Amino acid sequence: MSQQSAVPKPSLQGVRTKVRKGQVKAQAKHEPAVFRDQLYKHLETVPENDFEGFSAKLVQAGGTLEYLKYADTLFEILLVGGLIQPGGSYLDDGAPMSPFSIFNARNPPDIEELKKYVDVFNKLNRRFKYLQKPFEEQSLPTLLQYIGRWSSEQRDKLAMTIGLLLSQGLVTATCLQSLTKDHLIKNDQSINILALIFSAYLTDQSIDHLAATLKRGNIKDLLLFFPPNKRDAKVLDAFFREKNLPTVADWYTKKQYAIAKDAIMKELKEVVERSDDSESIISAIQSKLEEQRLPETELIQSIWQGLMASVDWSARPDQIEGLALREVGKFAPVLVAFCKGPKTQVALINIVQVYCYDDTRVMKAFPQILKVLYNKDCVSDQAIIYWHQKGSKPQGRQHFLKATEGLVKFLQEQEESEEDEDEE
Repeated sequence: MSQQSAVPKPSLQGVRTKVRKGQVKAQAKHEPAVFRDQLYKHLETVPENDFEGFSAKLVQAGGTLEYLKYADTLFEILLVGGLIQPGGSYLDDGAPMSPFSIFNARNPPDIEELKKYVDVFNKLNRRFKYLQKPFEEQSLPTLLQYIGRWSSEQRDKLAMTIGLLLSQGLVTATCLQSLTKDHLIKNDQSINILALIFSAYLTDQSIDHLAATLKRGNIKDLLLFFPPNKRDAKVLDAFFREKNLPTVADWYTKKQYAIAKDAIMKELKEVVERSDDSESIISAIQSKLEEQRLPETELIQSIWQGLMASVDWSARPDQIEGLALREVGKFAPVLVAFCKGPKTQVALINIVQVYCYDDTRVMKAFPQILKVLYNKDCVSDQAIIYWHQKGSKPQGRQHFLKATEGLVKFLQEQEESEEDEDEE
């Protein structure tokens, strides 16, 4: 019996012992806190405001800590200073705030200081490229939806930091879609955050750069960041001007004009294909203007382009000029209806000038087209003379001014003779 008891019992080799699910969940629950504590040990050794030191320690810590697994935890710590529970509140386990966090920046927030924090994120993500995706697709959208949980100073710091991250191309604008959630757009919370983001962005980049960033991030309409009862272009314009962001207001207005002009041009092409009756065309344009108003100069440009786009230009080269004159004469009643003031008339002449410059087939016909517009009362003699003297566009200016010298001289002489008759 003693010999048998001395023989070791057989055992399975290379088989993992199955752990109960409850035990796994209990361990996983505490893992982010363990990761935080380990990260703190690295960051605590760095003096305050030593941004180069923090960058070096974060890179060093990435060699031992599982950054990819705990990416959300990592960015919660570095952005807002601690672990966030579902709902947006901090995990209350007695742990101190992170030695490094954008919330540690001084009050009121200083854009130059925040750029130093952003540089730390830049170096971290360049060293660990796999952090880029969770940073912009998970961490930032999650924190933005909880932005109402923090103080006004903390909100400002986070918003300005996101603006700088966007301006430097470290993240895309897709994360801003979190601000369109219903609980954030009420009480103007989302739009005020967006204004801070834009302000920070525009300290580094131009409005055109911002527009391109928003387009790539699929941010199509800024009105979606306003409460439903304030989604009006005039409200948006007044808001951004009040926030000292007139370039954003001007850009949005131009964007809306471009959308309205495209709609009018598309509608004109469809109407002309069905019928070239002037009254039908005028009615269609007026219907579109009820949806979106346009300045007269912008409107006349879209009308001209829409009408010319509807013309079949597949004629022989020697017939193109005659075709152009016939089509302009046919559509003249439409132009007259929307070309009433002198400013709009000069704008129309410039539009025709640029059109003839771009399409060399009708370049020589410009003086005749101008004469048709004058005879059909689309433009006045004063508008033509003003355009010739100082109102022309640079495109082909010398050519067009020389080509219209005869017409302008005739109009000037006619104007002088009328003045002489009035004096008699």
